[in-house]
Amino acid sequence: MSDALRLVDAHHHVWNLDHRPQPWLDEAGHEPIRRTFGLDDLRSTATRLIAGRQLTSTVVVQCVTSVDETRELLALADENPLIGAVVGWADLTSPAIGDVLDELRAGPGGAYLRAVRHIVQSESDPEWLQRPAVERGLRAVRERGLGYDVLIRSHQLSQAIRLAERLPDLPLVLDHAGKPPIVRQDLAGWEQNVRLLAGHPQVRCKVSGLVTEADPEKWTIADIRPVWDVLLSSFGPERLMFGSDWPVCVLAGGWNRWAATVEVLLSGCSAIETDAVLADTATTFYGLTSADGRTAPCS
Repeated sequence: MSDALRLVDAHHHVWNLDHRPQPWLDEAGHEPIRRTFGLDDLRSTATRLIAGRQLTSTVVVQCVTSVDETRELLALADENPLIGAVVGWADLTSPAIGDVLDELRAGPGGAYLRAVRHIVQSESDPEWLQRPAVERGLRAVRERGLGYDVLIRSHQLSQAIRLAERLPDLPLVLDHAGKPPIVRQDLAGWEQNVRLLAGHPQVRCKVSGLVTEADPEKWTIADIRPVWDVLLSSFGPERLMFGSDWPVCVLAGGWNRWAATVEVLLSGCSAIETDAVLADTATTFYGLTSADGRTAPCS
């Protein structure tokens, strides 16, 4: 498959409940995904083409606050050509954060560690990303040439804006578009803050996780389109990347339904713009270097 027909899923998860518990799955409503999901499940599920492209590469993202999980994801990437990069976890507040990152990069699959993420959406501190210890940790991330995935809810977007202001040379990607309150149909505050965040050129945004912010059983493209329009006009296609948030998206229709939705949303975009959203933005941000999505060793 030529580079022009690549399709990168910039955000998915895997978990083995026999090996590592996922406590968040115990929440009500998560019953359909309260089982083990592996790469073979993704391969058999992600069958729909988007703009004539089938899935060629993915970015697997941490689920729990565990360095051991990150080691497992890196080893998985080392063994599976489908995975082109890993977004892992390490304790940003730890004085040893630099040593931990170095150890991860030196271990099996360490070359595939391209970014770090913390589950800020679960933090009650409205200034968690501004804590001195966190900023110190993020500087260690930046110094190692890694990016940072920002996982927040819409009411926390001001933290991301301040982070972008204070660390302008730290590559950032906003996961799930900052979780806009689609189900409430109240996007004004989210839109204002997303546009402010997009004013910082080091920030990218994942078009992912939107269907679970809508009504998971009744959502339509009409519910998603206002969010897409804001993202497209704020970031431009060259700073947007497609992500499935699989298997979480199973709660709201699954990988193929979301893929079909993204194709409709892209219908007004040029070939170059479509390339950006479906492959090029993620390729650049996460350091994917070849048609099969493998990453270059970290420098």
